[in-house]
Amino acid sequence: MHRRSAGAGSYDLTQGSILKKLVIFFLPVAAGTIVQQLYNTVDAIIVSKYVGTAALAAVGGSTTQIINLLIGFFVALTSGASVVVAHSYGEKNREAVARSSGTAVVLCAIIGICVTAVGELLAPVFLGWMNTPADTVVQAASYLRICFGATVFVLIYNMGAGILRASGDSGRPFKYLLSCCICNVVLDYILVKIAGWGVEGAAIATAVSQIISCALVLIRLCRADEAYRLTRKNLRLDRPILRRMLKIGIPSGLQNTMFGLSNAIIQTGVNALGTTIVAAWSLTGKVDGFYWAVINAAGTAVMSFVGQNYGAGRMDRVRGCVKTSLLVFSGATIVISGLILTVGRLALPLFSDDQVLLDYTWQIMLYFVPYYFTWTFIDVLSGTLRGSGDAVSPMIIMGLGICAFRVFWVLVVFRIFFPTLMVLSLSYVTSWVITDIALVIRYLSWSKKVLA
Repeated sequence: MHRRSAGAGSYDLTQGSILKKLVIFFLPVAAGTIVQQLYNTVDAIIVSKYVGTAALAAVGGSTTQIINLLIGFFVALTSGASVVVAHSYGEKNREAVARSSGTAVVLCAIIGICVTAVGELLAPVFLGWMNTPADTVVQAASYLRICFGATVFVLIYNMGAGILRASGDSGRPFKYLLSCCICNVVLDYILVKIAGWGVEGAAIATAVSQIISCALVLIRLCRADEAYRLTRKNLRLDRPILRRMLKIGIPSGLQNTMFGLSNAIIQTGVNALGTTIVAAWSLTGKVDGFYWAVINAAGTAVMSFVGQNYGAGRMDRVRGCVKTSLLVFSGATIVISGLILTVGRLALPLFSDDQVLLDYTWQIMLYFVPYYFTWTFIDVLSGTLRGSGDAVSPMIIMGLGICAFRVFWVLVVFRIFFPTLMVLSLSYVTSWVITDIALVIRYLSWSKKVLA
């Protein structure tokens, strides 16, 4: 086994101040997800302002859930590669890092082609299953097919960004994502507002920007003088490494699929409440999505930090990461939630002139935002377990506590007894609290055995 430096240009998270290293690593990841959320928000503004409420429902209702369900599984699968690369980097094993990178990229290319074929063929069928409002089906199908056409590029970008972050480099993925987002915003305005291409224009803008981000990350992987450099020799499926990736990635992918299925079932409940509620539900995600961007980045940072230190055998730093992360990210959650509640109502008119739509959106936000602090524990503790290679426990806990519970809530509590927007929204908060309790119990049990 070769145990040399994994790359002079990478960033070692196994030495130095935990707080400083964690924050420095986290900030570019958070900035990237915030920028991504920003262009999603601008996309919603442009579609809503220049195409209409029905178009907003088309691009943000059932289509979002379908994309998250199909593509989301394989994006989550890339976390397995990230953990394997992080462990190899922590071990200072250059050869394993190189083989892992090549295996990951080839796997994404194969999967991406398959998902594109399925999505193109079955887009209208998926929309029918979700009881999509009739006045949005045609536009939603067009949007879906264009988005599915870019699946390969989405997967390779996410995999490549995961490889870079696993080696400690969170700065370059942010730069690539920023370039992608700027391109998307410009193309959105040109294709939707000027050219008048409507929903199809928004989808094309998104697809082109995803192709650009994929190209940028591939250029870096191919030209870098680092252990993860892609070469013809490494562009193959290494079976032992592939098995390790799938062992971690499949549970994460299944968890994401369960999330997607539960959200899809919730979306059917939303769809039953009418097009305006569908648009309001979508718009809520564009406004409070900035919080989810930050907290998801926190989970990514924790997973990479724990991955390197677990691979290096630095269990003291794993414990320190958990304590520091809970403190820092809980504080960030409280601040961001306060900002959303303070500024959110004032920002809503930027999205639409439909006052009924805006009133429903604010109502939904009041059901969610004050309780976001309960999610902090979920991302930090699940990220810790995954970073150590345990992806099964978070999958089971979140699958039952969030996904199964929400399905029961929608099919029984909502549909049979209380078919109201408030009751539908409460499924989220209740599921977060249940999952918090279960994850804390699992982490305490795990830490006694592994971190003692």
